[in-house]
Amino acid sequence: MSVSESGLTNHEVTICLAGGAVLGPFNATWSKNEGGDVRELVREYDGFLQGEKQQRFKFHLHDTYTNTVHTLILDFRQVTGICDHVRLRSQGGG
Repeated sequence: MSVSESGLTNHEVTICLAGGAVLGPFNATWSKNEGGDVRELVREYDGFLQGEKQQRFKFHLHDTYTNTVHTLILDFRQVTGICDHVRLRSQGGG
């Protein structure tokens, strides 16, 4: 299944911290036209795990369900994992 770049994707983001604390889950929505840093958060953390220096510390997760924005300020040295659960559109007929 292919989701167009302009299509809306719905994410549920959970962040695990050193010591066992958990942030989230946060509902977040991303589309080409509607901002939000949900994909950038995952990309930045992946780069950090591969040895890149952390460039960003502040991320905004837009939740269109409740019309709110979650602002996360993270030090990746304290993050042990990020789960990005994406709800895909169902294929009709079956």
